[in-house]
Amino acid sequence: MSTKLDSLKQWVDDVARLTQPDAIHWCDGSDAENDRLTELMLAGGDLLRLNPETHPNCFLHRSSPSDVARVEHLTFVCTPEREDAGPNNHWMAPEDAHAKIDGLFAGCMKGRTMYVVPYCMGPIDSPLARCGVEITDSPYVVANMRIMTRMGAAALARIEREGAERAAAGQKDVYVRGLHSIGELDPERRFIMHFPQDLTIKSYGSGYGGNALLGKKCHALRIASFQARSEGWLAEHMLIVGIENPQGEVHYVAAAFPSACGKTNLAMLIPPEGYRRDGWKVWTVGDDICWMRPGADGRMYAINPEAGFFGVAPGTSAKTNPNALAMLYKDAIFTNVGVTADNQPWWEGLPEGKPVKDWQGRDFDPANGPAAHPNSRFTVSAKNCPSWTPMAEDPQGVPLSAIVFGGRRESLVPLVFEARDWTHGVLVGASMASETTAAATGAVGVVRRDSMAMKPFAGYNFGDYFAHWLSFDQPGAKLPKIFHVNWFRKNAAGKFMWPGFGDNLRVLEWMLKRVTGQAGAVETPVGNLPKPSDLNIDGLELDAATLEALLQLDREGWKAEMESIGEYLDSFGDRTPHALKAERAKIAAQLA
Repeated sequence: MSTKLDSLKQWVDDVARLTQPDAIHWCDGSDAENDRLTELMLAGGDLLRLNPETHPNCFLHRSSPSDVARVEHLTFVCTPEREDAGPNNHWMAPEDAHAKIDGLFAGCMKGRTMYVVPYCMGPIDSPLARCGVEITDSPYVVANMRIMTRMGAAALARIEREGAERAAAGQKDVYVRGLHSIGELDPERRFIMHFPQDLTIKSYGSGYGGNALLGKKCHALRIASFQARSEGWLAEHMLIVGIENPQGEVHYVAAAFPSACGKTNLAMLIPPEGYRRDGWKVWTVGDDICWMRPGADGRMYAINPEAGFFGVAPGTSAKTNPNALAMLYKDAIFTNVGVTADNQPWWEGLPEGKPVKDWQGRDFDPANGPAAHPNSRFTVSAKNCPSWTPMAEDPQGVPLSAIVFGGRRESLVPLVFEARDWTHGVLVGASMASETTAAATGAVGVVRRDSMAMKPFAGYNFGDYFAHWLSFDQPGAKLPKIFHVNWFRKNAAGKFMWPGFGDNLRVLEWMLKRVTGQAGAVETPVGNLPKPSDLNIDGLELDAATLEALLQLDREGWKAEMESIGEYLDSFGDRTPHALKAERAKIAAQLA
């Protein structure tokens, strides 16, 4: 198998000359190919088979101990002008970046097979989908890309078709080129480089998910956000969930939270018992990435560009996320988890089982730390999820009723509020933040801003990114309502005030009633808040004083917050849109 597309053939030949592999394999995504690669990895120790009785077709991969997470300080956006990457990105001049990383790639695949992996982000026939080709020397990456994307012959056919059409029109190719090698897995020789204007990614020296599965953060967020800006759409770090009410109406909601703030839990939420009895259902479209664009009817339509979940294992349990746990008993790849005596995967947060080996394959000893690495992962097809909806395959996407932003704030920020309009909503997203905890930094309550949860992932200057968000407010647009949530308020005793998890549906219900004009709100300078009586708390052990505190506006605290937001917006200089600064000033004046 090769390709009819000259530009792709030429690029693969050029990479082979640079990296000098022993063999080249074009991936077709078939079961037979996957079986062969799995056997190869089992024989080489890259994969270990887990208990086939309890976890059929499930495998464990152990990464190098120095290669367990994304490496933001070694991740660069290489635009010709430094200012275009913005202060939110590490920058390197493109010619310097190519020279530095190509020097590492030279001869790096000697003794290895080079895999050519064509993939599609999004349903294969969707006009919102975009394609890419990743070249890698890691069969583990191939196996994961097969789960996380639509990978293989169908993707290559689309790339070739689009390539031929564009060549005939004298236009450049639109597929993303990703070159990856695990190299020597040396942290001192590790880079992840993005060249947005060339739709190119180069990643060297890591086999870890976000650094090596180039369809994920590298393509679907950093490159796609740049592409989306020029093409009039948005590539966002958001879950997509469908909420079906007892009348059978489904509203789709996209939500952006920073990592470890419950995106996967919300995407796979199980309604509280009373809601289930009444007929409420929750449908999962995606848990991490959302591509959206305005449709002909003015509404915003969204797809999940991914085909699988690459989730954090620790903390996943029948209590926190029953749907996630249920999908992990077959056809899954686990990375850096512990193992029980009968060879089942294990991680902290599981109530049963006892680890005998830790994530590095050592005999488990609590003195060495947790059995599963805190960033240990599972990779599994989205279709394994009990709450997955076939609407995730709709080529036109799903229409969004609401967009939700949220952070982890122990004080000040109410449980939920609604933005007054689109511009206010963009300010709410741009200024969203989480508080650091004492354990993390030694300084409690330091507010770290993470605009739209895209701080590590926006492929261009945040000031320009905010302006792009604002640009969707056009005549005739039927934009989603924007909300902000905070599930993490604590009381004076340091206890969470809101139960969270499935009970978050109570807050989503109020949002959707706001969308349909069926619920009231209290207007305040920072946004529209529900009255305590607007939230359904039937069956909740939540006293009136706690609920009132969750929905209170602390004017003095918000004055200081608005000052802090002003300083943050100023950090992007004259690229920060005037409309956002004016919106902030208006709120500050109303609070004064």
